Amino acid sequence: MSAGAHVLLFPFPAQGHLIPLLDLAHHLVIRGLTITILVTPKNLPILNPLLSKNSTINTLVLPFPNYPSIPLGIENLKDLPPNIRPTSMIHALGELYQPLLSWFRSHPSPPVAIISDMFLGWTHRLACQLGVRRFVFSPSGAMALATMYSLWQEMPNAPKDQNELFSFSKIPSCPKYPWLQISTIYRSYVEGDPVSEFTKEGMEANIASWGLIVNSLTLLEGIYFEHLRKQLGHDRVWAVGPILPEKTIDMTPPERGVSMHDLKTWLDTCEDHKVVYVCYGTQVVLTKYQMEAVASGLEKSGVHFIWCVKQPSKEHVGEGYSMIPSGFEDRVAGRGLIIRGWAPQVWILSHRAVGAFLTHCGWNSILEGIVAGVPMLACPMAADQFVGATLLVEDLKVAKRVCDGANLVSNSAKLARTLMESVSDESRVEKERAKELRMAALDAIKEDGSSDKHLNAFVKHVVGLGMETDKG
Repeated sequence: MSAGAHVLLFPFPAQGHLIPLLDLAHHLVIRGLTITILVTPKNLPILNPLLSKNSTINTLVLPFPNYPSIPLGIENLKDLPPNIRPTSMIHALGELYQPLLSWFRSHPSPPVAIISDMFLGWTHRLACQLGVRRFVFSPSGAMALATMYSLWQEMPNAPKDQNELFSFSKIPSCPKYPWLQISTIYRSYVEGDPVSEFTKEGMEANIASWGLIVNSLTLLEGIYFEHLRKQLGHDRVWAVGPILPEKTIDMTPPERGVSMHDLKTWLDTCEDHKVVYVCYGTQVVLTKYQMEAVASGLEKSGVHFIWCVKQPSKEHVGEGYSMIPSGFEDRVAGRGLIIRGWAPQVWILSHRAVGAFLTHCGWNSILEGIVAGVPMLACPMAADQFVGATLLVEDLKVAKRVCDGANLVSNSAKLARTLMESVSDESRVEKERAKELRMAALDAIKEDGSSDKHLNAFVKHVVGLGMETDKG
């Protein structure tokens, strides 16, 4: 299936958004598409491993726009100071409209389609102006996306009591959440505010876009994919996950938090399925009190564990964020390993010693846990993580709910108990379910599996667009 149709990929500069779209780029190239990836200069190094293995991938490097509230030199969400809202990054990137338009118009063989992140909804307007198709890439699952689309379509008002339950009555199984747990971006919407209105227009543009690619699989979220097709009013929805990195492409950042030799040596001394891996993702920075609660739970539990702690920004350090409690490391010496900064999560989860994964329920972490066949302990903190926890605990039954960001501090005793149970025989149901889901996920991406078929169908669709353009 090779026709070389040219496609522009435009990732949103946040690790959880960027990496899966770069992995998708590799899968599209080997299926014969011509790919150009748009990034700003500071994000270009992230592409190096991919580019070194795929000499046919082109890059379009556009300067990051000057934006009043974003300090000069910051081009990735992970580097954004905590007092600046993430929607500023969404708004700032909208300034690339004209440079991108000029690039398209001056290109001898411009792309026939744009695949851009769900936070880059404005690219739909650009695609319409250029007469090409725009496809939304969702690094979130289908259930989370359905809740997000529902909010922006119906625009419900905030209740007086932020803990009041809000029901998504049109979505299968009618999920309900306290208002505080629904989309942070939606809750921060202020009518008339330019950044808010730009974000809203972007979300509406996602719903109006030509098609949707989701990093998930039918077997995990079939009912939510069906719902999305009804919600969007068309069938141009492709479930292509889990999008796994090519084994020969090493996406390890230069600033890793541990040497592989030390990590392997430590894990190799542990019994099978007895280690709990604890990680709250690339964006979450725990407060001083949350850090103390996690440390207390791990200490009381007596389990062997690896705890990956995100390095705090300059602004966070002064307030005690991400600080390991004094004396903790000495008290757990021998049975606890703390990694400060980036950890090779996929590799850790696949090690025979790891028996449970305490996760913030970010979508990439969920998929990595499922592919590794490791039962999970759900501790959602923000964004789409509460929806991810619902899917894991209630729909898939592969996780136990421990707590969430708000009640983590008061729950260290429960956390200790759950950690102990997670590596004992009491978690038999979740362990069996984890094995089943691992096989389902791997089957989906095999040749002729559901996700492989969806990816091939998407490529065929794009090739068809290229042929229409040639005729025109």
